[in-house]
Amino acid sequence: MENRLEKKYGLVTAICAVIGIIIGSGVFFKAQAVMRAGNGNMGTAIAIVVVMGLIMFVCAFTFSTLAGEYEKVNGLVDYAECTVGRKYAYLVNWFSTVVYTPVITSVLAWVSARYFCVLVGWDGEPFGPKNMILTAFVLIMVYAINVLSPKFAGKFQVSTTFIKLVPLLLMGIIGTIVGLINGTTIQTFTTAADTGDAAYVSFFSGIAAFAFAYEGWIVITSLNAEIKNSKRNLPLALIFGCAAAIGIYVLYYVGIASVLKPDEIYSAADLPKLAFTRLFNSPVFGSIVYAFIVVSCVGTCNALMMGCTRGVYSMAVRGQGVAPQVLSQVDPKTNMPQNSATVGLVLCTAWITQFILCFQAFYINEKPLLPASFAWESDEVVILTMYVTYIPIFIAFMFKGKNVNWFKRYITPLLAVFACLFIAYSAYKAYAHDGQIWNYLATFAVIMLIGIFCYGGKFDFAFFKKEKN
Repeated sequence: MENRLEKKYGLVTAICAVIGIIIGSGVFFKAQAVMRAGNGNMGTAIAIVVVMGLIMFVCAFTFSTLAGEYEKVNGLVDYAECTVGRKYAYLVNWFSTVVYTPVITSVLAWVSARYFCVLVGWDGEPFGPKNMILTAFVLIMVYAINVLSPKFAGKFQVSTTFIKLVPLLLMGIIGTIVGLINGTTIQTFTTAADTGDAAYVSFFSGIAAFAFAYEGWIVITSLNAEIKNSKRNLPLALIFGCAAAIGIYVLYYVGIASVLKPDEIYSAADLPKLAFTRLFNSPVFGSIVYAFIVVSCVGTCNALMMGCTRGVYSMAVRGQGVAPQVLSQVDPKTNMPQNSATVGLVLCTAWITQFILCFQAFYINEKPLLPASFAWESDEVVILTMYVTYIPIFIAFMFKGKNVNWFKRYITPLLAVFACLFIAYSAYKAYAHDGQIWNYLATFAVIMLIGIFCYGGKFDFAFFKKEKN
């Protein structure tokens, strides 16, 4: 088997992958969390969407500069290796492969299943056995698509990207027009929802929650070796894809504010379904659009699985991690790292089990199975951690980026560093209660320690040995 991936994805596919990864379930799944973080004020909720979008964009823009300078196998890991060093790059790759990508991929599968349950009328099942079975089905389905036909996976990504824009643009454009005509838009932005006895929620909690809606864009860098003319197309995909996502999100939220009143947005049992039913004044049309949302979620899960299946491969080709000789193999027929893909699926299965037991167990049994400190929401906290890993890369690039102009070398990386520090503070504020942040950090430390001892391609002390330049 030849251990080389072909250049198979063009600029359009790359842009669609960025938009497709970012826009998925998060904008629907986290909409109410943002409204509650704004304490019933829609203006504050929109501000959270914009601020988190700007944080994402400034980091993506900085990485677009790095993408124009470095091209190897896995973008993020390449950037870390060329700026900070081989060992730090390995740690970033280990976290991304073992934790970050499988966590958000598996949670997307769960959300896809949850919304399908709502669509078909299984309202009592979003956290029940049917949801669990459907979650497994979605994971296996997107895994099979990527493994058996990676080119089809790319085409599927392009089609689902356009499909998922349908509900967002319908709500954003038609909803805003209707709201401006009947005055609902102005009313929603000038009055706050009645939060009752609900505890005050901080702006930082909203940032932590909505990070999920904007996340996934960094996964596109794992396709670096498979994008045609990647030094040109990958930066363009990051910039245009991220900018489009911010604009679409803001438009969607203005549309929601134009269709529903603040109290309805704050307390809705299922906000997307209520909003689209109200927009078309028909539960049938509301359900049709809701079907597009389900496709949107599955499309995002597919985009993330594209990165997940290649994660272990990116370590193995460097002779790192577990069994690199086995996991670096590429199937000659499908041009896919089949063994790496299988490990990616296993990791997704492990993390969705953790998500259900630690975070969703209360909804299943109406009582927690574990202490409250274990209830950190994995889909949020690993995203916030990933932003922290970018900081050394941005700082190092300010010293090594001699081939770019001063703005791209100093200004944007510095802004990105401040953005990541703000993300880190938001994570602390959001998860300081019940000791969740310390429980997560302990879990993170154990996983990274295991990774350190797997650095040399087997379980040993290679990480602590001095390497030749």
